[in-house]
Amino acid sequence: MRQTWADITFVHWAVEPDLVAPLLPAGTRPDVLDGVTYVGLIPFRMHRAGFGAGPPVPWFGDFLETNVRLYSVDAAGRHGVVFASLEAERLAVVLGARLATGTPYMWARMRLHRDGDLLRYETRRRWPGPRGAGGRMEVRLGPEIATPTPVEQFVTARFGLHTRVAGRSWWIPNHHEPWPLRRARLQRLDDTLVTAAGLGGLAGEDPASVLHSRGVHTVFGTPRALRGTGP
Repeated sequence: MRQTWADITFVHWAVEPDLVAPLLPAGTRPDVLDGVTYVGLIPFRMHRAGFGAGPPVPWFGDFLETNVRLYSVDAAGRHGVVFASLEAERLAVVLGARLATGTPYMWARMRLHRDGDLLRYETRRRWPGPRGAGGRMEVRLGPEIATPTPVEQFVTARFGLHTRVAGRSWWIPNHHEPWPLRRARLQRLDDTLVTAAGLGGLAGEDPASVLHSRGVHTVFGTPRALRGTGP
């Protein structure tokens, strides 16, 4: 699969690894930096998604998405993300992705508005429940980042996905150039997605990191099964 992730904002909270460990696929553990791991709330615009060497899929390949994601590593040392939830506008994409990749896609009504350096994301879940989960995020973009800090590198330089499909855990590699990052200021956050994902009231706390990127083009590779995680 090929796609562009554009107009993306990364909001992250530092948490104890024990909080997220029960939510990870078998054969993985929380990836940590200086003793903590991170929970991310990440809205963006999916653009020109397609398969293999073919052209982008019309209409279905362009939509808004918001992810609640965690950070993982497996016994082979492969670092990745684990999606606690993924909101998307296209019902057909939601149904296909849930079946093919095991990722918890949710159908939602979403909007993105930009006024100069101020971005406003809105989402409201339609299916499955809890119906109406979502909220609003407003961020003000700041200066470009020449050299990311270790935390900024940790939460953005992720080149794989851990998931569970057909009774086995898998790692799916992902390739993209380094993110062109800017720091950002969270001006408003009304969110229930993090709580709906089983992660308590984090959205009411100050985040450890807020970043933005105009986006990157990315390609997913061939899934690889994790040993010892089958039925």
